[in-house]
Amino acid sequence: MIALNIYRVDPDFRWRCAPGAGHISCEGWPGAENYSDKEHRNASMKKIILAAVSMLAVALGTQAQDQVRLNPSHPDAYVVQKGDTLWDISSEFLVQPWYWPEIWQVNPQVENPHLIFPGDSLRLVYVDGQPQLQLQRGPRAYQLSPGANGNRLTPQIRREAVEDAIPAIPLDAINAFLSRTRIVEPDAFEGTPYIVSGSDNHILMGAGDTIYARGDFEVPLASYGLYRPGPVYVDPVSNETLGRQALGIGEVDLLQLDPDNRPGFSVATLGVASTAREIRLEDHLMPVEERSIDALFHPSAPAVTVNGLIVGVDEGVTQIGKFDVVILNLGERDGIVPGNVMAVYKRGSMVRDRIAGDSVKLPDERAGEMMVFRTFEKMSLALILEADRPLAVMDSVRNP
Repeated sequence: MIALNIYRVDPDFRWRCAPGAGHISCEGWPGAENYSDKEHRNASMKKIILAAVSMLAVALGTQAQDQVRLNPSHPDAYVVQKGDTLWDISSEFLVQPWYWPEIWQVNPQVENPHLIFPGDSLRLVYVDGQPQLQLQRGPRAYQLSPGANGNRLTPQIRREAVEDAIPAIPLDAINAFLSRTRIVEPDAFEGTPYIVSGSDNHILMGAGDTIYARGDFEVPLASYGLYRPGPVYVDPVSNETLGRQALGIGEVDLLQLDPDNRPGFSVATLGVASTAREIRLEDHLMPVEERSIDALFHPSAPAVTVNGLIVGVDEGVTQIGKFDVVILNLGERDGIVPGNVMAVYKRGSMVRDRIAGDSVKLPDERAGEMMVFRTFEKMSLALILEADRPLAVMDSVRNP
């Protein structure tokens, strides 16, 4: 409720209106108490009321902008399809998909109420005048199992695995980055074992091959992750070293330690269990990361003020576009969490002002949206979801 406090002010005096906490006050300077002319009083009141109404409209407009806006073409109900993502579904119902938490209603009577599976139905309802989505589980496949007496077969609902739930964004675009790519300290590769040869002196190796690594195996592990040192990232604004990218190559199993028991840097024999790219000489062995990666987050607006930069991109990418993965100079310490949606602004270029004889920077322009899917202490990985023009490193990211 917006309350208007209107004070009568002499027409010879200036008046002012200012928004307050839930109200708008209009008041005059001291000495405006005496009114002898009825027409002057009426004219003054009309001016003040018009001004107050104008400010009220502005205030109401600002409040409306903060509310959830439904997509004008939204359906009343939607049946989830295989291949859908939360971003897709949220875009069906909302103009701003990052407001998903505002309309999602958790039903405590269903199993895994935060998860949505193909076949589930979503229905748009209004609670206290506010839009909400209600979940109804779709039909489930039944399987027959022995009854209590061992003779009858009774139907039982097949429980779906959590991994069958629809993800926030396309997993095929980020799978490699969910489990393999890491951000580590700049010196994290120092002292770690590294590949010195493949079988038959091969210099490029793949799954099923035998490889040899040299290094410290005093505390051997059954398996290792293979990583390639990537670039070291430095914050362009503060010059702080943020970390180094460790490119995930694959996983190997330890087959045999150095049979000669040579001290120091011994040579171990390993079998390549899986690869995401070709293994090269000098790739490093590191413990497999134990941290759990949750890909079932939901779109959300950051809870903090965002002002960051794209500082890196997947190797081989020159022009950043839709479904490309980028690296940000913002991380967990900045309040960033998986699912946060950010707006991308194309950096304005420098142009020559021929009249003034100097250079001027053009304004940054909004050019797309991204969602963070993995966070580290000082950096994050995000997927570009929308881009209306090619993006680049050093483009800025802000609140959506």
